[in-house]
Amino acid sequence: MKRSYYSTSITEFLNDDPSRILGELNRNHSHALEESQRNAWIGQIAILKDQLKGLSRGQVYFEFAIPRMGKRVDVIVIIDHIVFVIEFKVGDQLYGSHAIEQVIDYTLDLKNFQQGSHDAKLIPVVVSTKAPEVENNQKDIEIFLTAAKTNDSNIKDYLEFALSQSNGTHINTHDWETSIYKPTPTIVEAAQALYKGHNVKEISRSDSGAINLSRTAKCLNEIIENSKSFQRKSICFVTGVPGAGKTLAGLNIANERMKSDEDEHAVFLSGNGPLVDVLREALTRDEVITSKEAGNTMTKAQSRIKANSFIQNIHHFRDDNLISEKAPVEKVVVFDEAQRAWNEKQASYFMKTKKGIDDFNKSEPEFLIEVMNRHDDWCTIVCLIGGGQEINTGEAGLQAWIESLKDQFSEWDIHYSELIEQNDLYVKDKEVRQWLSANGNASKDLHLAVSVRSFRSEQLSNFVHELLEVNKESVKELYSDIKNDYPLVVTRDIDFAKNWLRGMSRGTERIGLVGSSGARRLRPFSLDVKNEISPANWFLNDKYDIRSSSFLEVVATEYDIQGLEIDWVCMAWGADFHLKDDAWNYQSFKGTAWQKMNQETIRQYLKNTYRVLLTRARQGMVIFIPDGSELDHTRLAEYYDETFNYFKEIGIQELKENMFDEVHHQEPPKKEESSSTKKKKVLKKPQTKIPFESAKSEDTSKLKIGKLVKLKMTELIKNNLLSESEIRNLQRADYSKQHLHLNYPFLKKALPSDPNNIPRYWAGKVDINGTDFFICSEWYENPSNNDRLFFLKWLKEINNK
Repeated sequence: MKRSYYSTSITEFLNDDPSRILGELNRNHSHALEESQRNAWIGQIAILKDQLKGLSRGQVYFEFAIPRMGKRVDVIVIIDHIVFVIEFKVGDQLYGSHAIEQVIDYTLDLKNFQQGSHDAKLIPVVVSTKAPEVENNQKDIEIFLTAAKTNDSNIKDYLEFALSQSNGTHINTHDWETSIYKPTPTIVEAAQALYKGHNVKEISRSDSGAINLSRTAKCLNEIIENSKSFQRKSICFVTGVPGAGKTLAGLNIANERMKSDEDEHAVFLSGNGPLVDVLREALTRDEVITSKEAGNTMTKAQSRIKANSFIQNIHHFRDDNLISEKAPVEKVVVFDEAQRAWNEKQASYFMKTKKGIDDFNKSEPEFLIEVMNRHDDWCTIVCLIGGGQEINTGEAGLQAWIESLKDQFSEWDIHYSELIEQNDLYVKDKEVRQWLSANGNASKDLHLAVSVRSFRSEQLSNFVHELLEVNKESVKELYSDIKNDYPLVVTRDIDFAKNWLRGMSRGTERIGLVGSSGARRLRPFSLDVKNEISPANWFLNDKYDIRSSSFLEVVATEYDIQGLEIDWVCMAWGADFHLKDDAWNYQSFKGTAWQKMNQETIRQYLKNTYRVLLTRARQGMVIFIPDGSELDHTRLAEYYDETFNYFKEIGIQELKENMFDEVHHQEPPKKEESSSTKKKKVLKKPQTKIPFESAKSEDTSKLKIGKLVKLKMTELIKNNLLSESEIRNLQRADYSKQHLHLNYPFLKKALPSDPNNIPRYWAGKVDINGTDFFICSEWYENPSNNDRLFFLKWLKEINNK
């Protein structure tokens, strides 16, 4: 695949006619050429012809493809040992944050996924042609914290400066541009790229050692064509390790069949509501933007109709076919996460209580096969199976599908991954596996063996498996294999965890908090797993939106995130699943206390919950395990300490402090000032504001407790006597109870969305070291409840530090 619209040596580019360059760009452009795009190219060509004079060595590329993202880099310039990734903003007078994030994303894609860029130095550059000259921080640029900022007259100066700052191996431009591109897109990126017309080879790995998506797609297509030619009914079971791309394989085959023969009415069906919502919304938003860029007008409502027909909820498909006994219009159906289909007991209960059908006596797999069996000629079912990922009561697993075929539909052609008969992770019953071996066709191409969720480490799923099995020696060995490629740390402080996430992410990489839906006692740390989220907003909205994962305010559970992934994860460990004497202890929270789980099936669901949560991060993870509390019987130290020590024993580094400078409050991008204005500003320490009226310095023994607290807090804040660790402690309910006799945290961090007055705290936000807080107002002073003594003791300790 030709990656760029136009590429040549810098020397030839300088000698080439601008009209001919423009013509070649136009010929390779697949959409109708907008006047704005044409003018942008004309501007870029003119600027680079001027700025690259004297830099005769190297190569230039216009509109270089990034298939994983469905985007193109404006210009890439390779000189000596450096790849300059350039985003032009012709006519812009500012260096916009969106442009900076965009070019960093492009640079990271090349660095991570293009083999020729792995060991090369890449530098992101934003050219805002009419912006003023600014001073660049080269150190931050080289670690992708920001991009170089240049205008139309100082590009050459910056390129020469960057080249002078380092040495490296000269890049062979032919080898670089033809090197293997091995992307591992998120499922959202993959769906968008397939929807736009990219094929799976462009957006998936091409490692010769991996059983990859292309081979699986080829195998499935051959089975479908064979069924169609010989009028047969067939079912395929595709397995894979967590993150191997099963959903991508399903989306791909549905997309390919939909395009090759519309009469097949191929459809992708999922019972995973959040996945359906996220993918539909992502495709809808992306098509609206793409249409606009191509000069067409498409409303969101129009785009949503199309997306909703391609990706459907399996329950809607089921209900439609309960009403009618006719064969469905679909000839090829892909069932995502088919192991989550209901067993007979759960399906019968649902049909009786929700649908009013008293005599429904089938499992969901049996009913779905029966629906497709209504076809007189041919059909194909593709079942995507995750091993050990059943997380809901009543989920039948793969075994129910095979038992239905054995008992009711033995004439069907069965194709399955050879791993199913070799591994009891998928089918526990040995007799069922033996029947499958005797009556089905095994294929190694129907198993996706390598996790591509984490492109940094292919061993992550094996590490998680051994971790959950408490196989200490093997998990230590696997950790030593992944630790250099997959950052993994553990901490007992949620603020340290959030700081680590923000510091590790680059560009628009997504970060987020996840936790078990049963981890009910994470609430003291502002992690409420019962709070419902909008998955589409959590996964798709930008970091300035408080509903977004990257805002680090809303926690997603296994139900929200199964089948999806983000770049960097904080996994909050709950008391529902903890080690005791080297064995997992299973608990559920009922009312005001923990209760033991005794049923083995329910225990397995909980272990699978943690398997799902531990395999959601593509690039790295911090595990937050809280300290226990002597004051809270639901958060005893024994629920956390042994699990924490297990991670330490494996060799995982403990995060004991903020690793990165504190990130400023996240606010939507504002209009940026010119550099001349910025130079006139003098950076000052944030001014402390105390909104409430502080008491005058008089005899404190005569002051009521409330006025005393206000007076002393004003003094402590203005004199910077509160350390960062003390500020963190004062936000903890247990610490505030023990040291200040308060029933609520002394300090509560104020969110941008908070009003100026919240219950149990004094009105007004207090600025402490650049962060806004509310101060607790629940102070009492009477014989049976005297908070003054506690406050004065704490104050003395602070002043003596």
